Amino acid sequence: MTRSKRIAAIDWMRGFVMILMVVDHVSMAYNARHDSSDSAALYVSGSPLPDLEFFVRWISHLCAPVFVFLAGTALAISIERKVSRGIDSWQIDKDILMRGAFIALLDPTIISLFSGRMTIQVLYAIGVAMMCMALFRRFSNTVLIVSALAWICLGELLTGMVWPPQESIESVFAALLVSTYATSSMVIKYPLLPWLSIMILGWVFGRYLLSFKDGNTRVGPVSLLLTLGTFSLIAFLAIRYNNGYGNMFLYREDNSWQHWLHVSKYPPSAAFIFLELGVMSVIMAMMIWLERLIGDRPNGVLLVFGQTAMIFYLVHRLVLEGSATYAGLRHFSDLKTTFIISVVMLVLLYPFCLWYRGFKAKHPHSIWLRYL
Repeated sequence: MTRSKRIAAIDWMRGFVMILMVVDHVSMAYNARHDSSDSAALYVSGSPLPDLEFFVRWISHLCAPVFVFLAGTALAISIERKVSRGIDSWQIDKDILMRGAFIALLDPTIISLFSGRMTIQVLYAIGVAMMCMALFRRFSNTVLIVSALAWICLGELLTGMVWPPQESIESVFAALLVSTYATSSMVIKYPLLPWLSIMILGWVFGRYLLSFKDGNTRVGPVSLLLTLGTFSLIAFLAIRYNNGYGNMFLYREDNSWQHWLHVSKYPPSAAFIFLELGVMSVIMAMMIWLERLIGDRPNGVLLVFGQTAMIFYLVHRLVLEGSATYAGLRHFSDLKTTFIISVVMLVLLYPFCLWYRGFKAKHPHSIWLRYL
């Protein structure tokens, strides 16, 4: 058993959602009955939400918020340490902007090539949000928290002005910022502003972890995460119960568990964000508590996947989208086959990611490896 200088539970959390992501992306590529009704623009009122298909899709909702939140956390820890070492402010901003631009450009280039159409999704949101942090990093935690919560709670007002889904007046510009856009040649599902709000909260959490490590706060991460998770889940329940504002036009049609959880991911509603961040907080608190008991295993599956998240994402996404688009495998199977393919892919990805982590450690000064 070893004790890591970093919080292994953060990597565990990231690794956990990467596993969920593989199942969802395999289903998205190959499963003919894949459920993608998590938007008012996609869901037809009264449509069935089959138990297992819906659950497999719903559980993967955790992936993007965790990925974006922890990207903010990791960035904050890295940048705040650079600031404390006296590194030039412009150099720090330059590094943030270059890394963010590199990540954002992966979507309209390599991801789009393998998908067969212009695809603007989570890498765009992460990359551009990261670039925005070159400015937002200068603000206090209070300003950042207020700004993020203001968008989460009030963003639907702006989104509703430019994206009433029932009227089918989509705009690429609006989709890049607040809504969605989809045609046969282009899809935009991850607008910047709601995902930026999640990254900002992750940044504040990163600052908190550094402060806690330095002994500047007595509230431990387990207590904090459980408290925040509880309040987030209460907010989700209140919004879904009220069944009006905060649901991004995707309302609960009955009291089944499916409709309580049938929240809008595209674009993210307040109900979606509070639910996913609440679930994330509770799980991560449990992982931190568990880490204290058992330590971390250097080659543990969750740790390895979590520490190689970007290359993991690119490899599995390109394999799946490339084979679905160019090998005629799009929607050729069912959910059972989805699970089998997911297990096989994860088994193959583990030794690759283990090798890549070691290779990256041997080349610490490589710019491209640092970005991946």
